[in-house]
Amino acid sequence: MGLMNRWTDGQREAPEPLEGPVRGTVLVGTGIWLVLFLAQLPFYGWYEAHGHTWFIWTCAAGAGLGLLGFWYVLVRERAIRRDAEDSA
Repeated sequence: MGLMNRWTDGQREAPEPLEGPVRGTVLVGTGIWLVLFLAQLPFYGWYEAHGHTWFIWTCAAGAGLGLLGFWYVLVRERAIRRDAEDSA
């Protein structure tokens, strides 16, 4: 029996998704990206001279995507709360 068959034979159910401090996790991750971005800005000239400005822009993208992720988490939590209220 192959590895895939062990998990797709219908005998096992997928576990419930883990819930945790999603807001805090996203905010901490976004904060780390933002701090890394700001910490590298004073050295932009060095990064540019060595062809590594993508380091800085990767951190900026991480912070931006983190903000988008935080908005998504807020919308998701609102929808879950609304669904729970409608079910009650």
